[in-house]
Amino acid sequence: MAISMYHASVPVFLQLLGGLKGVLDKAQKHAAEKKWDEATVLNLRMYPDMFTLARQVRQTCVHALGAGTVAGVAAPQLPDIDSSWAGMQSRIDKTIDFLKGLRPDQLDGKEDSQVTIPAGGQQRSFRAQVYLYHFAMPNFYFHVTTAYDILRSLGIEIGKRDFMGPMPS
Repeated sequence: MAISMYHASVPVFLQLLGGLKGVLDKAQKHAAEKKWDEATVLNLRMYPDMFTLARQVRQTCVHALGAGTVAGVAAPQLPDIDSSWAGMQSRIDKTIDFLKGLRPDQLDGKEDSQVTIPAGGQQRSFRAQVYLYHFAMPNFYFHVTTAYDILRSLGIEIGKRDFMGPMPS
């Protein structure tokens, strides 16, 4: 059986977003126990030219919402910046709710349609399948992994099972 664009993306986005929610929850508890300043933690980055933790979470959600771009469904309006643990969790919740509202027939069969997105300050066009599999999904994985790595580098007790989140049955 061929795998559809919906089944190759949406369930994966949902699984790893669930993992990210759990990782952030553990990080928030750890930071509170250590009395770390929230703004300081949210603005941490792996290297000076990389995005902050809060921006990694934002970009994770932006790329997961790419499934809606392929479906032709307007994504929810989210703030430009999250300045709290609650804000990041809310962003993820709204992204999850949006993805759960997508149906397979909204993505499947649109492989050859054109998708145009802003990227690097310019409009960029893709064939929908190329956009989803070779732009949105790799970027999603990169940013969710980097968010995890920032938190793990702080000594927060999270592991692969936390990163993976709940697997679909």
